[in-house]
Parts: sequence; structure tokens; C-alpha cells
Amino acid sequence: MTRLHNFCAGPAAMPTAVLERAREELLDYRGQGASVMEMSHRSPTFEAIAAQAEQDLRDLLAIPDNYRVLFMQGGATMQFACVPLNLLGQGGTPNYLDTGIWSAKAIKEAEHLAGAHVAGSTRGNGYIHVPRQDEISLSGDAAYLHYCHNETIGGLAFDYVPATGGADVEVPLVCDMSSSILSAPLDVSRYGVIYAGAQKNIGPAGITVVIVRDDLLERALPQTPSLLGWKVYADNDSMINTPPTYAWYLAGLVFQWLKHDIGGLVEMETINRRKCEALYTAIDTSDFYANPIDPVNRSIMNVPFTLADESLNSVFLSEAEAEGLLNLKGHRSVGGMRASLYNAVSEADVQALITFMQDFERRRG
Repeated sequence: MTRLHNFCAGPAAMPTAVLERAREELLDYRGQGASVMEMSHRSPTFEAIAAQAEQDLRDLLAIPDNYRVLFMQGGATMQFACVPLNLLGQGGTPNYLDTGIWSAKAIKEAEHLAGAHVAGSTRGNGYIHVPRQDEISLSGDAAYLHYCHNETIGGLAFDYVPATGGADVEVPLVCDMSSSILSAPLDVSRYGVIYAGAQKNIGPAGITVVIVRDDLLERALPQTPSLLGWKVYADNDSMINTPPTYAWYLAGLVFQWLKHDIGGLVEMETINRRKCEALYTAIDTSDFYANPIDPVNRSIMNVPFTLADESLNSVFLSEAEAEGLLNLKGHRSVGGMRASLYNAVSEADVQALITFMQDFERRRG
């Protein structure tokens, strides 16, 4: 068996150590005589798995006690609807920052349900940077401000946490962190809600983490379906129905890997910055490759790049795959190339990509 260099944007590479442990426990989980995927979610064994996963995530992110951690289904896309449904029960207008494809999808869902105010947008310049704080204009009745911390497709990331009010007015800050959560330390207390699909840095597709401040659990619209209501999940330990048990278990293994193998998120960020800086340097010192994003807003997780000669795109991809460099094709909406450098992507993987890019430029440039 050969493990190749996987730069997929999601479902993404998972840590080899996690996959090896899951393989060891696949048929018989710790003497239970059954796989985790075969046991009841109500069993003491799985309840212990779920509780440990939550505690490890709380430890990693230093989540305050007045926040609930929910494990839901439906992906981050379902949260596009959950956010307005759960936060508009006291009235007000949803406010959004528009920085790319995923934030635009969230805005569209809010408009469908309740209307939306775009408090800031960089659509006009092609989303090459984020709105600055002084360019954000909240509506007078803002119920919350939503933004996407890291636009997976465009490779655009916020370099600051938006402020949402003064001393007398606090507008809850809601953040989609699907492609950046656990890549670096995070001050959860600055947010009302954080949500993230698992299939980047948390685990396999099928589970979504929602971190919500306690006081916001009482703001849902009365017509919110039970399976979309955060409070219902909070009141039932995320087991209102049968949860994605195996994905939850694997997420827990990833949390343990981050805590014990990596040493926490400070060290993970150090590694991630070395990876992305090496790749951005290779791009910036070349006349053959280019990245369009303002350097201050470049993502450390998703690095899009173009070739000077677009006619070579298919050749680049085919030769890269032959060298074991997988999933480098850019999203269909933007084209070009994209290397996703999530936590499980090693520095050796990134160096293999850089070596190939330099060789390809020598031969084709």
C-alpha cells in the first residue's frame, strides 16, 4: 500500500496515525467484540467516546464553560439555514460579509428565509482581499453578523476578527470556520457561534461541529424544525436522533492526535505556516506561477495558483498525478490549481509539490 500526496479540498487527507488506529480498532473496539460503527449510540461505550471527543475539542480550543458543543449532520451548508432559524426569534436583520462563494451561498440562504443585509463585500474586486473593519456597515437592527473565516475555493482568509458593536450593543458574531478550524489557536469568546464541516481538519464528511454561546440557544424562530434547532441538540447531548457515530469517533481520534502527537494548536499553526510560506515563496519567486490574493489575506489552508500558460493546465495535472500529487485541480468556478494544506498534509507533501512545480517550470516554462 502506498500513501500518495493528497491535496484535496475536502473530503481531505486525514492523519495517517488516526487511520492506522481506526484500522486496529475497526473489527473489535477495545474488547467490545464489535466495531464502533456497529454499537448503539446509547451504549455506555459510545457515550464515553462522544464525551471524550467533546472534552478534547474543548481542551484544544479552550472553549469557555458558557458555550455548548454540538455534533450535527448536514454539513456546514445546513448551517446556512440553521443560523437564521436559530438567531432571529427576537427579530432583527441578518447581516453578512460577502467574501467569496461560500459566504455568498450563506447569504442566499438567509435571503430565502428572512432577507439579509450585506454589511461588507469585496465582490467588486474579485474577492482578492476581505473588507476592512471601517468598510463594514451593520444595519441598525442587526440580529447577528456572519462571515466565512477562510474561503476554501478562493484561498482568501480574514486576518482579523470583525468587531460587531460598542459597549452598549453586542451583535453576535457568527463564523463559518469549516476550512480553518483547528489550524491555529482561536479565542472562542469573541464569537457567538462557530460552525465547521468536518471534512477538512476535523475528520471525515458526515458530521458538523457547532459551538454556540448559551444565551443564544433561546433565540430560535418558533417554526424552526426540531432537527435544525441548536437547543434541541444541546438538551439531548447531540443525540436527538442517531448521530453519525463512526464520523464522531474518528473526529475524536483527530482531536487526540492534535493534542498528543502534535502538541496542540500553537505547534499546529507553526507547522501550517511553514508549509504555506514555503509554497507561497515558490509561487512568488517564479514567473511561471501566480497567486491573485492580497498577501495579508492569503489562506494558510488553501493555496490557489495559476500557470502563465493556461494551455499547460491539463499537462501539469496529469504529470503531477503521475508523481503522486493528487487533487490539485482548482474549483470549477475559478479554474487553475489549488493545493489544500490542511493539518494532515505534511511538510514533506508540500516539499514534493514544490519540487515538482520547479521541475515543471524548468521543462515547460
